[in-house]
Amino acid sequence: MPIPSLYPSNDGMRAWSIARAAAYGAGIGGLGGLFRTLGPLHEAGSGAANVLKIAGAALAFALLCAGAAALRNVVARRLIWRE
Repeated sequence: MPIPSLYPSNDGMRAWSIARAAAYGAGIGGLGGLFRTLGPLHEAGSGAANVLKIAGAALAFALLCAGAAALRNVVARRLIWRE
């Protein structure tokens, strides 16, 4: 019995938007930074330090998600979308 494909047809297949992935990652990172900064186990700190923590988490997740989208596009072009 063959393994079912994750891409059963070529209809609607397109590259992922790297900018959209970065924006979603920044949103997720910002929420995570807010939870870490304002959550129940947070350390008391200055407002500027808290803003830097939130911005750092947002930037890190944005880069991570953009890199994952770019890697997915490269792999899909080489292995899946061959013509």
